[in-house]
Amino acid sequence: MAHSAENSQEGGRAAMHTPPVVSPQAWEAAHQRLLVKEKSNTRARDALAAERRRMPWMAVDKAYAFEGPAGRVDLPGLFDGRRQLIVYRAFFEPGVFGWPEHACRGCSMVADQVAHVAHLNARDTTLVFVSRAPQADIDRLKAHMGWQMPWFTLTDSFDADFGVDEWHGTNVFFRDGDKVFRTYFLNNRGDEQMGGTWNYLDITPLGRQEIWEDSPEGYPQTPTYKWWNWHDSYVPDAPPDKTWVKISDAGEAAFREQSAAAKKV
Repeated sequence: MAHSAENSQEGGRAAMHTPPVVSPQAWEAAHQRLLVKEKSNTRARDALAAERRRMPWMAVDKAYAFEGPAGRVDLPGLFDGRRQLIVYRAFFEPGVFGWPEHACRGCSMVADQVAHVAHLNARDTTLVFVSRAPQADIDRLKAHMGWQMPWFTLTDSFDADFGVDEWHGTNVFFRDGDKVFRTYFLNNRGDEQMGGTWNYLDITPLGRQEIWEDSPEGYPQTPTYKWWNWHDSYVPDAPPDKTWVKISDAGEAAFREQSAAAKKV
């Protein structure tokens, strides 16, 4: 039977018509039915990411300049020596609601979601935020809000040229030597899912770089789980830790055994 929940707050709202309360067995059956759809959605997301890795690239021939903590830097410089670059255009500047104490509320929520960038760096990927505020104001804001991501100041038409002059958005670039290519772009509700390491990697041309992914021939791929590390312990080009390989192998085997058993039920 359906269940209603009363709101006991002062000046309360109408009763919520909540789902029925059922037995543990009925709950588990409902969960398994929904899980089938959730797994299908996961596979669809994987397929979209694979298609994204095959999108054509656009050469970026125009020169751009940014101000950073160490001074002026061009677009290739934002990569910080890595091959992939993710640029989020955050609105923190005069004329934006919250200035000068805060950045845009929406952009601030995005910033609050960003995972430790060391995990992206370990996959040859750099994440940066850009705004028109001077570096002194950006430094003050980052300290106040506890944000750690690199954040640069826009100085030219980069935002207008890449569709983020009037609204937030995320652009993805790939560097091949001195050549830079735009590979992907998302904004609006696409940005609300960002912040986690996996979602960021899924919008890059190289993806998560794990062997289960459907990627074009020759793309870098390593065994799943093996490259994971504590964010303060990554060492470039270091082989996977033997103990972690053993632990992750055992965990993966147990997971596959559990999945196989569930399919027989």
